[in-house]
Amino acid sequence: MISLATARRLHDTGLTWVPHDGDRFVLPDRGMDDEVFTISEMVVEVRDAPVGRLIAFNGTTEWALDSVEQAEAIWLPSETQLREALGDALLSLVRAEDGWRCTVQVGRQLLEVAAGDAEEAYADALLRLLDHP
Repeated sequence: MISLATARRLHDTGLTWVPHDGDRFVLPDRGMDDEVFTISEMVVEVRDAPVGRLIAFNGTTEWALDSVEQAEAIWLPSETQLREALGDALLSLVRAEDGWRCTVQVGRQLLEVAAGDAEEAYADALLRLLDHP
């Protein structure tokens, strides 16, 4: 799983999230940064409301939390979701001595990023892609 810091950077860069069952997210800056939630019809569901999309928590009487606006949540995309977001720009992911190296094509340039695990390598490559004009 990518770090919260990386997820925040993806969020701030404008990575679009359309929540689906199984998606993981955090609610930062509420004293719950280490709590990872998962969208699930039984427990955490997405509802459309006049203010926008809400993430609703069902059966969570131990919290003073019924729902939050989707914009308040930080998505933790999975390795598969990151790979899909990279699309045709993704050229390779290879195991390196110190972790993983991901190569993407951004315009005419080939960019290589390194990270300790595959998800972070994909996420760093996606950040480069999203930051490219």
